[in-house]
Amino acid sequence: MNQHVQPNGPRGPEPNQTAGHDARILGAKLREIASVVFSPSEKKTLRRFTSGEVSRILGVSDSRIRQLSPDLLVSEPEIAPGGRRLFTLADIHALRAHLGEIDRVGRRYLPHRDPAKGEHLQVIACVNFKGGSGKTTTSAHLAQSLVLRGYRVLAIDLDPQASLSTLLGVRPENEREPYPTIYDAIRYGEERRTLGDVIRQTYFTGLDLVAADLELEVFEFEAPMHSARRKTNDPEPPFFARIGLALNEVADRYDIVVIDCPPRLGYLTIAALCAATALLITIHPQMLDVSSMRQFLTMMDEIMEPVREQGAAPTHDWFRYLVTRFEPQDTPQTEVVAMLRGLFGERVLTKAMLQSAAVSNSGLRGQTVYETPLRRDEVTGSTYRRALDALDAVNGEIESLIARTWGRA
Repeated sequence: MNQHVQPNGPRGPEPNQTAGHDARILGAKLREIASVVFSPSEKKTLRRFTSGEVSRILGVSDSRIRQLSPDLLVSEPEIAPGGRRLFTLADIHALRAHLGEIDRVGRRYLPHRDPAKGEHLQVIACVNFKGGSGKTTTSAHLAQSLVLRGYRVLAIDLDPQASLSTLLGVRPENEREPYPTIYDAIRYGEERRTLGDVIRQTYFTGLDLVAADLELEVFEFEAPMHSARRKTNDPEPPFFARIGLALNEVADRYDIVVIDCPPRLGYLTIAALCAATALLITIHPQMLDVSSMRQFLTMMDEIMEPVREQGAAPTHDWFRYLVTRFEPQDTPQTEVVAMLRGLFGERVLTKAMLQSAAVSNSGLRGQTVYETPLRRDEVTGSTYRRALDALDAVNGEIESLIARTWGRA
């Protein structure tokens, strides 16, 4: 008789209880890690920046930064071991505002959009239904980069897994009470809240967040049910219009919105596509990923057909592919990228997000490269600089697309 024999050691949970058991022990471990990575208050904080970093962010010389009056700063002084002052992100924003006030050569230190000139809110949806394509990493770095460049930015986490929320400091396992999410702003019924009610400020000064959690999955069930019984003159807006209408409530507060979409083509993603003014599709340069992207593009076109039939098809200012986790020394990857550029031309961004130990090490701490201080025991300065330069190049190219849309280029 073939009989399963338990190995020696502690008896595990019953098979039908394994998932719950493992969730509890994993949750305990995540809290333990969080207590080391983040402050004892369990709130994520942002490091301070050196004068050299500030000069790079603002595009002025280090000596110019040191010449500016300390009275312009908003934080208590903190001096580095070498005697130089460290700056908070709020300090950087204050210096940017001052430079904008005294600017006489059109440097545009404060690049806020001007609705009077027709510069509409840019809503960038980061999409792909294959996990591991770098959507969340791209969304977080793009949002933070745009803040560092002086824009007013709102990040929306539309993925029930809440990875972007976690990266930006909202960790569901540590929330003491239920917290408002994007679901509250797009749900059906009288319990819907305005988007302004669910926006929260983040530790990354100037970057606001609409968080997510597993409750978002409810929308994937509600949307088809309401669509099936929807009648003419129904006061409830159709599912594909709900994110766009919510954004209209707060549009005057922001220049750019970055949406991290879930890794599937469901009702949430369709609603994001309809709200978006621009699409950024992340693609890992492997043939299996490229094949998956073909299916994604086909499905996206087919799924949007009912929206077109209702006369609500969106018009996107730009549509771009971003190569992620790219290793330039990998010949097969280089060939895939060359193929994509040959097929799609300028729709493939010139710059790529590189595979980097600096990005990986930051991710282990629940951080982005922009917020991680250089630790020479982990990555070399040149590795960190290459990653930072690659990110700046990608995000700078996206910024140029935004500027062109606004008629600034």
